Amino acid sequence: MPEIAGSPSADATAVPVALDYDGGDMDCGSGLLLAITSRMRRIEEGEVLLLHTRERSVLADLPAWARLAGHDLLAVVDDAAGSGPGPWRLWISRGQAGDKGTNRSAAPLVAYSSGSPAPVGTRLWLYSNFHCNLACTYCCAASSPHADPRLMTVETAVVAAEQFVSQGGQELLITGGEPFLHPHLDEIVEGTSAQVPVTVLTNAMVFERGRRREILESFDRNRVTLQISLDSADPGLHDRQRGAGSHSRALDGIRLARELGFRVRVATTYLPQDAAAAGDLHGALAALGIAPADRLIRPVAQEGYADDGVEITLDSVEPEPTLTADGAWWHPVAVTNRHLRVADAPLPLGHVFDVIRDVVAVQSAGGSQGRAVFRCT
Repeated sequence: MPEIAGSPSADATAVPVALDYDGGDMDCGSGLLLAITSRMRRIEEGEVLLLHTRERSVLADLPAWARLAGHDLLAVVDDAAGSGPGPWRLWISRGQAGDKGTNRSAAPLVAYSSGSPAPVGTRLWLYSNFHCNLACTYCCAASSPHADPRLMTVETAVVAAEQFVSQGGQELLITGGEPFLHPHLDEIVEGTSAQVPVTVLTNAMVFERGRRREILESFDRNRVTLQISLDSADPGLHDRQRGAGSHSRALDGIRLARELGFRVRVATTYLPQDAAAAGDLHGALAALGIAPADRLIRPVAQEGYADDGVEITLDSVEPEPTLTADGAWWHPVAVTNRHLRVADAPLPLGHVFDVIRDVVAVQSAGGSQGRAVFRCT
């Protein structure tokens, strides 16, 4: 526990508070730093944010963030007075204000979910299709009900999985579009999951009944994980990005998937300025029974329909090989970017991996550094 956990001076806790924020159970490794960063930009240099938290790890992690961001952690008070673990109050003084111009690249640190690079050959993405029941405002794949389906065949998917496993592949991810709109998704999942663990990414809005419900129930719970999109704790932001009523239906889909015995991951996507609108995601997901390790908060990629977000280039983003019906790509968020097309056909997979490895080797030899992991799962 850091030294600041001791009793603060009376002066430290008596300073005027410009903004008060309840971080609930969120930790610094996920949504809390997004929320704090957003609020620190709303106060002036030298003004104070009062943070309330029930998460003990914040006491150890927040001082490091404050130093990196140039803020001062003035005091920490344990409101339980030793009778239990928290809750706590933390006084944070905003440091020197940064550039207030239009260059958003100079914004303070925003902490999305992070991870280590996946060595090329260990993870593979398949786009089963490109049409979708939704037309999300930030969709990197430019999917919609009117998009060309570009259906991947069952044979291509199964052969890709075979070649992937033969080269040491460990994790296969099936995305879209909305995969449950693929007429043969059951065959694709059965043929691939028999060889390697599979995660299916879905908006969870179309599998509640009928043939698609049958397909869902046919999946092997020990081999198939579902990753469901939910962009905010309350409907506001999620429905603004994905369409009216989609938040409620996504919640219904999460509950159904869990009732059927699936491991469910939940992925949240938003721009930094929308962090506050996302609300207490971790509290909402905890109430749904989603484990902390299965919660992902990711930025918008400036691809497809998105006019803003993280720029995706060979030099900026670690590769995650991705196959579509008509080609191979550097990363799953880059399938509308012709500059990041690796091959004009999805197979043979060895060629795709070799091309990516060659590019990485050249970048390394040239001293290229600074690629980030853009987590999609």
